[in-house]
Amino acid sequence: MDFLKSMQIAATGLRAQAGRMRVISENIANADSTASSPGADPYRRKIPTFQTEYDRAVGANVVELGKTVTDNSDFQLKYEPGHPAADKNGNVKYPNVNSLVEMTDMRDAQRSYQANVNVITATRAMLQRTIDILKA
Repeated sequence: MDFLKSMQIAATGLRAQAGRMRVISENIANADSTASSPGADPYRRKIPTFQTEYDRAVGANVVELGKTVTDNSDFQLKYEPGHPAADKNGNVKYPNVNSLVEMTDMRDAQRSYQANVNVITATRAMLQRTIDILKA
């Protein structure tokens, strides 16, 4: 029964990391977007959070994607007087998304996802070996 528990716990990690990658992907997709009107705010970076929850069916704490919070850091300003979203001073607000930070976060999420896949793979292999021993 512990085999199934470990697989279920790893599956919650997979779901949480997949949600994290979705939020990061949204940030990357909007990294160069601007506001629709002059002086308005563009896309604001989102930060995924995690939380633990006790799963009674599993009998253990599991991880899940928590609330997605917005990053309140300053927007990037670029002087582009001809841009449709430029304010009266010719400055255009760009999102507070740093693509390098997002790619680093994405890589971390991929590694965590892969670690959970490895747990499931190893558990399946142990289950198969146990069944093979019992057959003999």
